[in-house]
Amino acid sequence: MPAAEIITIGTEILLGEIVDTNSRFIARKLRDIGIDLYRQTTVGDNSQRIAAAIQDALQRCEIIITTGGLGPTVDDPTREAVALAMGVETEYRPELWDQIMERFKKYGRTPTENNRRQAFVPAGSIAVENPVGSAPAFISESRDRSLIALPGVPREMEYLLVNAILPYLKDHYQLEGIIKARIIHTAGAGESQIDERISDLELLSNPTVGLAAHSGQVDVRITAKAKTEQEADDLISGTEDEILSRLGDWVYGFDEDTLEETALNILKQKGWRLVVVEAGLGGSLIRRLSSASRSLENDLEGVFIGGEVLTEIPSGNELLAFSKNYRDKRHAEVCVGTSSKTTSDNVEIQLVLITPNGTEHVTPFFGGPPQYAPRWALNQSLNAIRNL
Repeated sequence: MPAAEIITIGTEILLGEIVDTNSRFIARKLRDIGIDLYRQTTVGDNSQRIAAAIQDALQRCEIIITTGGLGPTVDDPTREAVALAMGVETEYRPELWDQIMERFKKYGRTPTENNRRQAFVPAGSIAVENPVGSAPAFISESRDRSLIALPGVPREMEYLLVNAILPYLKDHYQLEGIIKARIIHTAGAGESQIDERISDLELLSNPTVGLAAHSGQVDVRITAKAKTEQEADDLISGTEDEILSRLGDWVYGFDEDTLEETALNILKQKGWRLVVVEAGLGGSLIRRLSSASRSLENDLEGVFIGGEVLTEIPSGNELLAFSKNYRDKRHAEVCVGTSSKTTSDNVEIQLVLITPNGTEHVTPFFGGPPQYAPRWALNQSLNAIRNL
């Protein structure tokens, strides 16, 4: 089974100006065809450093995928860097220039002379036409190694990966297996509590079990390698059942399920409408609930009916009063009031839950880094709704 590495190229990523979403997409697609991903690296727009990263990766794995640096400007150095790493020159491909000119013509534009740089690839490379952009991709082969250079524009990268690169990898490496993952989402327990209950399962070799902790949530990942999807499903199934039996009500969903959708579905089943009052969370609770309502409007329409952000952090009694008044004002059955306040000494979390069955007012203890407190308070609020 070949192994792969991803190298994302762009100084703007290192400076934090943009977020790398390409690696996540590539990683999932490689997983689906049974390729292990061992490392992800980000390198700035420097030919020497990119070439060094490529040469290092070639020592470790069979497949290297780069994204970015294929534009027409002088700070798009990937073509030259790959050629340097492979010990070859770049060469001009007239057919690529024809494709580029045709692409510009389609949109009523004329390419500038610097676009001609995009018709150069490392000598001996397999050129990959880009029908959705102006930057052709290419594949450079060396013995059993394949260096695949893709554009950094997500739409172009995704199209080329799915339609050209994955078929190439399946054929070139005679891939027959699959790696499949199942994510179990939990809330209401910390990572150490989860680990205490399933630590023996984390020692399995196939499927493997791992934990990913977030503020107020913990994900349990089950990953299986098999020849077919059905075999992978069978491997996952037994381990999943065992985890569910051990974690019980801490589990709220799977894979793409979200805590806010789960909470809203609980309210819909009860026929209750929800409003929220929040302070110190930056409006994040309202945004999450609003987004869930919009994405599932046919199922959850009318469940979440509004929220109010308080400009000052209230005391516990004030938060309780605000929550009661806002619930009455909006004629809702349920109101959640949440506040997060960081002082020099500690973090103070307040949580109010008002339902037709009564009122709860708690001050849950938060012992994590202060910057994570708002998100933790948000997830505590959603989990309180889920447990109604």
